Amino acid sequence: MASSEKTLSHFDDQGQAHMVDVGAKEFTRRAALAKGSILMKPQTLEVIRGGTAGKGDVLGIARVAAIQAAKKTSDLIPLCHPVSLTAVEVSFEIDAGHTCVHCSVRAESVGQTGVEMEALTACQVALLTIYDMCKGIERGMTISNVGLMEKSGGKSGSWRRTP
Repeated sequence: MASSEKTLSHFDDQGQAHMVDVGAKEFTRRAALAKGSILMKPQTLEVIRGGTAGKGDVLGIARVAAIQAAKKTSDLIPLCHPVSLTAVEVSFEIDAGHTCVHCSVRAESVGQTGVEMEALTACQVALLTIYDMCKGIERGMTISNVGLMEKSGGKSGSWRRTP
């Protein structure tokens, strides 16, 4: 196989799923940024902005849920390694023009495997928490455009999504 060909690392030579051995990898500083959005009606967005949701501070609870999800990623994704996170930063932007909330999650660690899954999981859970807290107002909200925006560290180095 040519060195430029990518392989699926979570399968062994017999095609069986396995957890990748990262024991020989160097410890490096690793970071990943994931983003996503939840689209809603203007009235729902106003409830979030005004802090008048019956269940409480929607974005505050979603932030805590995201951090908790980042820490629990390996419990949810079967072949994902437990990662000792050094930081998780969660931010929200209310976009009145598009009637949505944008979520950004940056996860960081110093270790032998990346934190892309932690950032992606945290972003999804933050958006799901917004949905859960606002579903009594609107069930038609749509979560979209969740993806990895950038990562750094490790053998493969840095990567950034290009528009």
